Amino acid sequence: MRGWWQEIAGLVLPVACAGCGRPRTELCEECAAGAAAGPRRVRPAPEPAGLPVVHAAAPYENAVRAMLLAHKERGALGLAGVLGGALAAAVRAGAGYPGERGPLLLVPVPSTRQATAGRGHDPVRRIAAAAAAELRRGGTSARVLAVLRQRRAVADQAGLGARERQANLAGALVVADGGRRLLGGGRVVLVDDLLTTGASLAEAARAVREVAEVGAGRAARASSDTSAGTGGVDDEGEGAPDGLRAAVVAASPSAFEINRN
Repeated sequence: MRGWWQEIAGLVLPVACAGCGRPRTELCEECAAGAAAGPRRVRPAPEPAGLPVVHAAAPYENAVRAMLLAHKERGALGLAGVLGGALAAAVRAGAGYPGERGPLLLVPVPSTRQATAGRGHDPVRRIAAAAAAELRRGGTSARVLAVLRQRRAVADQAGLGARERQANLAGALVVADGGRRLLGGGRVVLVDDLLTTGASLAEAARAVREVAEVGAGRAARASSDTSAGTGGVDDEGEGAPDGLRAAVVAASPSAFEINRN
């Protein structure tokens, strides 16, 4: 209901660019172009254990920051297309899976039920759906798999440091029943709107890898004719044999670089 009223209000009330404030346009061409200025690898510092390789479309500053906040907190739902296009660019930049085939499976990091109810929509899931549509228009098979769930309550992340966020989220996510089978049907890319400390994506990666390890263990026990098994999972993300990747619309400026030695 809230989303319906927001869309109606956008038709009758004066609008301004969500990025720079220019009047009479929901988003100007300059701000739209800046949302995907140059996707690249990002790394927070300190980097949490288990964080997969992450690519971001733009630094979290200026117009991009304003757009993400407008979409998430003020219900500017019309921005989902542009933000989804930016996320799709980040997915493409990091979707290098040598020797792997199958559709891209975009797995959004879930919001809490309270946050979704308060906002009237799930911003990450909405952006992920727009990104999948953009990828399909470009000839890449992609779909959204919203299989992650919160299995316990977590505190508000605002004001928490990197280690506090990691402790707050540790063990909080789980793959929903039936999700293991779905995740085996393609190349998984964890997606979120923003990377700050990396704690949310690291926890999402842990939950996905947990079900992958269970499946690998069962396959190894069933294969009595091989001693090598199926191999392990490299939780450091760099060149991980599980092929797990992540993509976000924006990352903190300090993390927004190709590589850190």
